[in-house]
Amino acid sequence: MKLLVFHIGTDRYGLRLRDVVRVVPLLELKHLPLAPDAVAGLMDYHGRSVPVIDLCRASGLPSGEDYFDTRIIVVDYHTPEGASHPLGLRAERVLGVREVDAAQLADSGVRAAPFLGQVAGDADGMLQLVELERLLPAALRATLFQPADQAEERAP
Repeated sequence: MKLLVFHIGTDRYGLRLRDVVRVVPLLELKHLPLAPDAVAGLMDYHGRSVPVIDLCRASGLPSGEDYFDTRIIVVDYHTPEGASHPLGLRAERVLGVREVDAAQLADSGVRAAPFLGQVAGDADGMLQLVELERLLPAALRATLFQPADQAEERAP
């Protein structure tokens, strides 16, 4: 399976390439006052406002450094209700695409973060999958992706 490999802090993680829409350079984000800590801000993606999650902060770490290879990974996020939304993920040190044999993946045995999946080892150390469908807790999903009728009710 092909994975887009990146860092969260000092550790390597991967997203299934099938979940990635595009990888864009780090850009200035619109700050969202009172937003949950994991929300880095909003980006303009082809004229559409797209929320961006800081993967470091979502993992309980301080926001990462801005490296030359820090990127925003645009994914097509599917809610448990079946709705699809573009979502940006701020990822440190994006390393590129790697092929990982699915047979090498094993359960980590640790459930500290619900969005972390199986692990594999290679010459560079351990690599852990980020399970996109489990990335956002329900409260954060409700904040980011309000149904259109609720958003209209809040408009002045």
